Amino acid sequence: MSTEHRFAELGECLSLIIDHRGKTPKKLGSDWVAGGVPTISANNVNDGRLVDKETIRYVTQDVYRRWMRNHDVRRGDCLLVSEGATLGQCMYWDEDQPIVLGQRLFCLRANPEVLYPRYLYCYMTSYSFQSEVVARSTGTSVPGLRQTEVLKLQLRLPPIEEQRIIGDLLYSLNKKIELNRRISDTLDAMSRALFKSWFVDFDPVCAKMEGRDPGLPMPLADLFPDSFEDSELGEIPKGWEVKTLGDLLELAYGKALKAEDRRDGNIPVYGSNGQVGWHDERLVAGPGIVVGRKGNPGIATWVPTDFFPIDTTFYVVPKLGCRSLEFLFHVLRTHDLASLGADSAVPGLNRNLAYMSSQVLPPAPLLAHFERHTSAFSQRVNHANDEIRTLVALRDTLLPKLISGELRVKVAEKFIPYDARRTSEVGT
Repeated sequence: MSTEHRFAELGECLSLIIDHRGKTPKKLGSDWVAGGVPTISANNVNDGRLVDKETIRYVTQDVYRRWMRNHDVRRGDCLLVSEGATLGQCMYWDEDQPIVLGQRLFCLRANPEVLYPRYLYCYMTSYSFQSEVVARSTGTSVPGLRQTEVLKLQLRLPPIEEQRIIGDLLYSLNKKIELNRRISDTLDAMSRALFKSWFVDFDPVCAKMEGRDPGLPMPLADLFPDSFEDSELGEIPKGWEVKTLGDLLELAYGKALKAEDRRDGNIPVYGSNGQVGWHDERLVAGPGIVVGRKGNPGIATWVPTDFFPIDTTFYVVPKLGCRSLEFLFHVLRTHDLASLGADSAVPGLNRNLAYMSSQVLPPAPLLAHFERHTSAFSQRVNHANDEIRTLVALRDTLLPKLISGELRVKVAEKFIPYDARRTSEVGT
């Protein structure tokens, strides 16, 4: 254990704390606007990043100036959720764009003479810091943290140069994790867009009907017709069929597997809310699709490996009429399966109702082309997600050891992948 580490109150190590909780545009004589300066609230901070971006609201430049009163959030500041279910969630602000500090958020600015900003963020994610946040909070139904208590939170401070190395190492891991998440999201969006273009908007068919180039290589373009025909769903490409989901797939029941009955292994166990653990035996050969049955019904999840779906889920078994798992996965995501509930106390998916949903089915050769295109995207997504899991595990192992002084920074540097380390070269 290092003897060079010391403890200090957070208030001693900050040059500024911004707290504008309770402010609203109406209190400033205005209202929310369609575009302008984004207002970040506690709902938008989770797992070290911005989430639920579609809920972010905006104010005018005038309201921004009056709201923030020249105390702008800057690159290198740390945001801390002060109240509610996500109390203690935090993120490192790594942007230069102006933002409004909204409901239930503190902004903390490190005093660079004693505290390195990236180290502050790393320490804020540690178990010891998070435990103290909970201990100092007040309120029963909605726990919250007053500014006076925030300033009393304890930090373990190594020398500033050691803080810099620790902060940069863990920052580089977080940046690599975030980059992989963006790659995964982008590739998934590309697959969604391709499915929508070909099988929802029928863009190539429309182009050919209007005498335009569909923008596809000839063997593929020839698979799309140049006209539409009437169907029970309205106009669909000529020669395509209308089927039910029950014609295309079976929603098979998962199998009961209690947590205490799972054995250590590398087979992921899936429930309605995603992966819930590991086991040493598969129930389904992957890749495959899990669909929530109880609790979180109708949510389709792609599983790239062998897996074990438990009894709160269905898993998809393709029928002869449609062998493309990729196509079925996107089909399931376009249907509002969550509305086909069977239970009132515990939400559940009625598979017999799901089977009755209609779906346009293109010819098998076109499905084969779609499978080839999107499976390439899926493989890259799987690689990115595998790397994310490895980096998260590495980060969560190194963080407590580095902050406590149990692991020296020179030793820790050997564990960081080179492509992750390069991101720490970007200054705050």
